[in-house]
Amino acid sequence: MKKFNWGIIGTGRIANTFAQALAGCGEAVCYAAASRTREKAEAFAQKYGFEKSYGSYKELAEDENVDVVYIATPMSCHYGDALLCIKNGKNVLCEKSAALSLSQLDEMLKAANENNVFFMEAMWMKCRPVYLKALEWAKRIGRIEYIKADFCNLVQYDPKDRLFDPGCGGGALLDLAVYPLTLAYDFLGEPEEIITAAHIGRGGVDLSNSIMLKYNNAAASLNSSFEIPNNNSALISAENGMIIFSDWFFCTSRAALCDRDGKELEVFDKPNEINGYEYEIREVCRCLSEGIRESPLVPHSSTRAVMRIMDKCRADWGMRYPQEK
Repeated sequence: MKKFNWGIIGTGRIANTFAQALAGCGEAVCYAAASRTREKAEAFAQKYGFEKSYGSYKELAEDENVDVVYIATPMSCHYGDALLCIKNGKNVLCEKSAALSLSQLDEMLKAANENNVFFMEAMWMKCRPVYLKALEWAKRIGRIEYIKADFCNLVQYDPKDRLFDPGCGGGALLDLAVYPLTLAYDFLGEPEEIITAAHIGRGGVDLSNSIMLKYNNAAASLNSSFEIPNNNSALISAENGMIIFSDWFFCTSRAALCDRDGKELEVFDKPNEINGYEYEIREVCRCLSEGIRESPLVPHSSTRAVMRIMDKCRADWGMRYPQEK
């Protein structure tokens, strides 16, 4: 397989985790890193072995040797940063949630299509071996009747933290709920009804939310929060069995296929080769090597569907970001 030159825009926590995986993938070359300051970019590049560093995102986007860019900036910046790269002919892997709204996402996808470049939301869960195994198991357990999935993480309130800042796309919805919603959509599809409630904090973003997706003969109960700790497991219950993801379902390496009484019939447990981000990196490289502009594992349709649900939730809560007119 051809090796691809990767660029990273943003040098924060998630960029560091991603760079660790990137450095261990033989299909990828750590080529260029960009930050708001040259000093930060140089330090990041030296730490992970990138060949070049840039003190502006524009410089990286205009580097003709960059094949694909991973966007690791705050969610409120994804729209502008992705368009900058796309319009410079760069393939893009954009950290989740890919945009603040469906309207932003559709503009990004339209630009990717017009510029004939690859675009994928970095929903790493969907590329992990355990998740792909669960999708296989789902074909064996009959009609799915119920899904329960939570992602709650106790975070101390800090008005300067992006998680609580509406200007940064803060709130539990885009940061946490996107995972349970993606799981529910992948296994049950488009809901017929969305029932939701949220605790909106003093910063104007949701600190906790509860989302019920109703289907003709099924339901999904999903909860996300910055206010409580949780083991964050997930369960898929069907007429002939269950699939149970271990704690922290979105990044676990273990899941079990069970009968209706919860007895384990099969167990899949595949530890990460690096840190779990290697699977989405390899998926991007595979698509690029085959000339595919959209990943079959993370198709644009599912990214749009989940964003549409999140738009509906925010509309119900009366929660808007400053960037929205």
